[in-house]
Amino acid sequence: MIFTESHKYCKRKSSAIRRTQSLNLISSSEMELKPYLSLLFFCVIHEVGSFSKWTANIPSVIPALQGSCVVIPCSYFYPKPSTNLLINRRIGLWKTGTKLVSSNMKLMVNAEYKKRARFLGNLQERNCTMLLDRVRSTDTDPFYFSIRMPQYKSFSYTNNAVSINVTRVPQPPSMSVKVTDKVHATCSVSHSCPYVPPDFSWSRVGTTRHQSKKLNSWKWETVSTLIFRPGPADFKKPLNCTVHYRGRKQSTTSTMLQ
Repeated sequence: MIFTESHKYCKRKSSAIRRTQSLNLISSSEMELKPYLSLLFFCVIHEVGSFSKWTANIPSVIPALQGSCVVIPCSYFYPKPSTNLLINRRIGLWKTGTKLVSSNMKLMVNAEYKKRARFLGNLQERNCTMLLDRVRSTDTDPFYFSIRMPQYKSFSYTNNAVSINVTRVPQPPSMSVKVTDKVHATCSVSHSCPYVPPDFSWSRVGTTRHQSKKLNSWKWETVSTLIFRPGPADFKKPLNCTVHYRGRKQSTTSTMLQ
C-alpha cells in the first residue's frame, strides 16, 4: 500500500511540475533545478524501499568539459536504527582525499573549491547532489560523500566515489537540416552543466528556439532549432552552428543546403 500510494504521488507531482514548469526545458537557474531534483530523489527512495546497509547511488565516472560545470547526482542510504531514533540533524560532506569540497553546513572548505562547489541536495530526502563549477583539469581525483548524524552514526561512502573525466576540447555538435519551403535546422549537444547550459549561434538569421532535456542522471541535451525561408544565395554557402560553453570554449558544425 505504501509503495502504491507513493508511486501515485510521484506520478501526480511529476505531471504537475511538467505542466507548470516544463521540466524538459532545463533552466540556467539553480532555483528551478532544485524542485526537480527533490522530486526525483523522493520518488526513487520511496519506490525502491528502505535499504539495510550503508550505500550510495553515485556514478563512478562523469565526463565534464574544462571550464564548464558538472552536477554529481547522489542519493545515500543507511541501516535503519534498531530503535525509533529521531534523526533531525544531518551534516553532509563532499571530500577528495582529506580536502573538504562542499557541505550543507557553513564549514571551511578547501581554498581550491571555494566558490566553485555547491551542495544542492536535501539530506532529509537522502539527496546529496553536488555542483562543481568552473571545472579544472586537476579535478580528476575521486570525490566521495560522507554523512554525519550526531543522534545516530557517521559514515563515509568511499566505495561509491566518483571521478570526473575532464575534457579540454568539446565535441562538435550534431546537426540536421530539412528543406521544404522553409529550412528547419537543428543543432544539438550533450553536456553535464544544466546550471549554465551551452548557448548557440547561427550564421544565418531566422527564428530560433532552444530546448533542453535530461538524458540520464548526469547528462543533459540542449537543442537549438533555426527556421528561415531560403533564398538562392543560401544554397551557395555553408550553414554554420556554433555552440558556446561556459569557460569560453566553443565548437562549430556546418553543412550545405541541398
